[in-house]
Amino acid sequence: MRDIDLKTLRLLVAVCDHRNIARAAEEAHIEPSAISKRIAQLESDLGVPLLSRSRRGVEPTAAGIALLEHARNVLFTMERIASDVAAFGGGLKGRVSVCASASAIAEALLDDIASFMRAPAHQNIRVDVEERLSLELVRQLREGAASVGVCWDNVDLQGLAHRPYRQDRLALAVHADHPLAAEASVSFEQALAHEHVGLPPATAVHTMLQRAAARVGKTVSYRVIVSSFDAAFRVVAAGLGISVVPVEVAETYRPVLGIRVVPLTDAWAERRFVVCFRDFDALQPAAQRMVEHLVERAARAAPA
Repeated sequence: MRDIDLKTLRLLVAVCDHRNIARAAEEAHIEPSAISKRIAQLESDLGVPLLSRSRRGVEPTAAGIALLEHARNVLFTMERIASDVAAFGGGLKGRVSVCASASAIAEALLDDIASFMRAPAHQNIRVDVEERLSLELVRQLREGAASVGVCWDNVDLQGLAHRPYRQDRLALAVHADHPLAAEASVSFEQALAHEHVGLPPATAVHTMLQRAAARVGKTVSYRVIVSSFDAAFRVVAAGLGISVVPVEVAETYRPVLGIRVVPLTDAWAERRFVVCFRDFDALQPAAQRMVEHLVERAARAAPA
């Protein structure tokens, strides 16, 4: 099969968007017959019809819809490649892809990235941030789908290089009328006597809590499973359970929702995060600078 050229893909996308070959041709400043010829050749090369033609215009076939999705991704990637590579023509530029755990994003990471991007020397650096489960984060870094990751240091990094980042401490978020609300601090074992609001089983914190409960011969009783800390706090505020959450995140919701935040006394409740990557020397200069900035900013914020 011949290689599929980008212009044909771009024209196919335009035809599908307009549902009309003539309008796509007008937009591309070429003759409709030229588009028809290119798409006919592509259909011949692939061995399947891509468009269904009628008096009202054209519609992608099932095969056309599948190709259209890939075509959009390919064109977007090519535009990114051109933009990122061209950016190296003048100063420190580029794009840094960051994937991070929910805890890291909910706490200080976005503020740290904003601080990085506000620096005059970094004004031409673009940053993509995606939330990922820790295991998926590690996989993306190992496969080269992301440049930099931020997650809890208890995760199996599978050989990734890493540097220390920030710390946090876990606590219980409880309703103001809950029996534990008046406590100055509690152990996780005490909390196991009550119903919990938790994050999905695939998250690192869910696994950690299950293991902590098993060590004392108990299990966590989940009344509600939610997908985010925001949802967890709102369920707690509704009086439907208690939730293990980072103190740094809880302090944002405490005055708004009227909940209580009770520190956990367990040693494992103090967590450390890391900035991880495959190979620092192999990172683009912009990504190297990002790693250095995150580590330095965290070090300045660390308690003496």
